[in-house]
Amino acid sequence: MRRGIAATALVASLALAATACGGSDSGDEADGPVTITWWDTSNATNEAPTYKALVKEFEAANKDIKVNYVNVPFDQAQNKFDTAAGSKGAPDVLRSEVGWTPAFAKKGFFAPLDGTEALAEQDKFQPSLIEQAKYDGKTYGVPFTTDTLALVYNKALFEKAGVEAPKTWDDLKKAAATIKDKTGVDGYWGSTQAYYAQSFLYGEGTDTVDADAKKITVTSPAAKKAYGTWKGLFSGKGLHKADTTADAYAHIQEAFVSGKVASIVQGPWEITNFYKGSAFKDKNNLGIATVPAGSTGKAGAPTGGHNLSVYAGSDKAHQEASLKFVKFMTSAKAQETIALKNSTLPTREDAYTAKVKADPGIAGYQGVLSSAQPRPALPEYSSLWGPLDDELIEIAGGKESLDKGLGDAETAIAKLVPDFSK
Repeated sequence: MRRGIAATALVASLALAATACGGSDSGDEADGPVTITWWDTSNATNEAPTYKALVKEFEAANKDIKVNYVNVPFDQAQNKFDTAAGSKGAPDVLRSEVGWTPAFAKKGFFAPLDGTEALAEQDKFQPSLIEQAKYDGKTYGVPFTTDTLALVYNKALFEKAGVEAPKTWDDLKKAAATIKDKTGVDGYWGSTQAYYAQSFLYGEGTDTVDADAKKITVTSPAAKKAYGTWKGLFSGKGLHKADTTADAYAHIQEAFVSGKVASIVQGPWEITNFYKGSAFKDKNNLGIATVPAGSTGKAGAPTGGHNLSVYAGSDKAHQEASLKFVKFMTSAKAQETIALKNSTLPTREDAYTAKVKADPGIAGYQGVLSSAQPRPALPEYSSLWGPLDDELIEIAGGKESLDKGLGDAETAIAKLVPDFSK
């Protein structure tokens, strides 16, 4: 309940500085409740119902605030908010992907939340997630859900083949061949998407760029070695060939949940869908392990997830209502409810209750979070995967050499970070 003078003063200063009324023009009646708009970017089928129920709970406890809930498809939300915030009509609160947060903060679209009611319990959140919500020393989002990638595997198939969860990519190749021999199904199916290939870079101790040195490193020897390992997992006994179709994600997911492939790399946002598959009617058949390590012995995957951010263009009344709403939605009680209903990972330790950890999927992913790699404080960072998505699919499909594809990606990335050297 730490509202305080600092929070009120900050909100007031932000309101005075705002140049647009944004989504706050909601037809509020004088002396009536304030209506704030929340753009939720979660899965409309699996996750949204839980959020809608929490909105009703919040409204029941806060008669002076109404929440206009809007579910916006994730793949449309970033551009839609960018357009709305640049003119008018932006929502008061956005469920912002962690990579969007610094980018929108740089544009002045988000209000800093330091010292406000929304961050009154900041010490309860994982410190790395708070750091990832910052830009230029200020915090622009409250961590809402978190995630990372893991090697998920079918325990029954692994046990039948007599293999354990691999520690390295070389181990995975050997395990895949054994699984094919013993069970008849492929041992592993990899993705051509850049986000999923990121773990290979970490395994070689590198990244797409060196943000501190302001240098593009996607064609460095270490990066080429990483992508060479990634490419090598599309051919060989028990290794499924690359799917370069538009529906590749769905094909890989369906093969795994139906027991037609023994392992994939995937995030916790699919836990609910894992359990719907015939291979995981017994939830305990789902194995979850840290992504395999590269030649350096390092293993890790990118930290993903979402923050709740407040629009800087909203007026004082709507920002204050938004701060109260964000605090409620990111409370330990709300995060426990979300985890139990949606099987997503909380961002605060006190939300990992015994009930939450009873879900083997959540418990498994919690165990690999320590190896997750925070993204650098670079607003353009998430956009760097775009050029790689274009090139990696060509490389995996055999239409382009590794050197040419990475070279073309480097050229495209240079346009996104023009002050970086090659």
